[in-house]
Amino acid sequence: MTLRFYDTASAEVRDFVPLVPGKVSLYYCGATVQGMPHVGHIRSAIAFDQLTRWLEYRGFRVTVVRNVTDIDDKILAKSEASFHPDFEQEPGSVPEEEWWALAYRYEQEFLKAYDTLGVSRPTYEPRATGHIPEMHALIQLLIDRGHAYPALDASGDVYFDVRSWNKYGALTRQKIDDMQGAADADPRGKKDPRDFALWKGHKEGEPTTASWVSPWGAGRPGWHLECSAMVTKYLGTEFDIHGGGLDLRFPHHENEMAQSQAAGHGFANFWMHNGMVTYQGEKMSKSVGNTVSPAEMLELAPPRVVRYYLGQAQYRSVLDYQPTSLQEAAAAVERIDGFVARAVRALSSDGALLFGSHGTVPEAFAAAMDDDLNVPQALAVLHDTVRAGNSALTDGDLTATRQALDSVTDMLRVLGISAAAQPAVDDQATSALGTLIEAQLAARAEARSRKDWAASDAIRDTLAAAGVLVEDNADGATWSLQRS
Repeated sequence: MTLRFYDTASAEVRDFVPLVPGKVSLYYCGATVQGMPHVGHIRSAIAFDQLTRWLEYRGFRVTVVRNVTDIDDKILAKSEASFHPDFEQEPGSVPEEEWWALAYRYEQEFLKAYDTLGVSRPTYEPRATGHIPEMHALIQLLIDRGHAYPALDASGDVYFDVRSWNKYGALTRQKIDDMQGAADADPRGKKDPRDFALWKGHKEGEPTTASWVSPWGAGRPGWHLECSAMVTKYLGTEFDIHGGGLDLRFPHHENEMAQSQAAGHGFANFWMHNGMVTYQGEKMSKSVGNTVSPAEMLELAPPRVVRYYLGQAQYRSVLDYQPTSLQEAAAAVERIDGFVARAVRALSSDGALLFGSHGTVPEAFAAAMDDDLNVPQALAVLHDTVRAGNSALTDGDLTATRQALDSVTDMLRVLGISAAAQPAVDDQATSALGTLIEAQLAARAEARSRKDWAASDAIRDTLAAAGVLVEDNADGATWSLQRS
């Protein structure tokens, strides 16, 4: 077994060896809870959930930290707008909503979306507002080491001095003078317009509840500082993997890496970034009107189908949404579920044990996942196994059917798209249901033999109305329960 992941910092696929044998420490950026979750947030969470599941399958004990940024300029701005007499409510918004209430409400929306789509809860999910002392300590350390300074205009801000750190720009391989957006940066109180805020002094008009006492005056933390302080508390000054969306590489992750390493911390051994979601080849944008939210996807398809779609691409690649994307994902999931249902029925009716010991996926599946989480190739193995299982069913080979079912079950579990719990062999209700459906199919077969198509169609329609899908093939009719 050789795990290999692409490391953004070195721009190459490297062998993954954890810092502590048998354990993996993973931090990935969670939400800034100033609005409803979008597909980029959810795709990122699914990508790192797949990574976690695979590392656990490989026998590692994984500690996962996903932060919540619950204090931010946009959170304060939205809260302030809610008190305005001309406030226009967005879906779910609340008039006269304090910033902390707004942040908590949206945090719950993110948790609901993660849970609905099968994203496992992290080991720890710290909020920025709960770690102010750790941030103060990190700022002071950077000042003491000559890499940070209080603002020159006595505003109460504290800045990181980018020119004091000769490795600044290493993550994205940029030179300071060429950095995008540098010319537009606010230069007030800074030695260099590219210096970024570690601490933001309290401004007139901001709620006093959104500021904390500090050695540099009342204020609140800068965005980049939050992650460095929290990851250090929960995973230490050096850890295995830092993850997040590709759009966070600069400036967020560049600044995280700079301030942490300037503080003397080894920080992340691997940087892993997931790709963006586009709409028919174009960047999603509210102004263009081509966005599709997770909530909208869930109105079009069940959660497992949405998860299959959002998790089907290699995590570093662009995932392009098309109007037919969810239909195609639904068809793929239905093929898998159809085999599982037929295999369970065949094995149950034969009196064979439905499921044996799990834990060993096909070698080709494992090789794909070991190779920088090549989920498309892993899915190809999954569907090949489904086809082999269907062929075994047609041939009446229950041993091969059982092997295929076990493999499919294990692969689905690793990918986080397991089917609904399967009935047990001794489940009397399931047995009774199967007997009744088989009796209906026998009556339908008799009607078809008499060429009584009206009676045949009536039986099929009755079963369909009850949620039973009937499929005709060369060997007769098979059935499965339709999943909503």
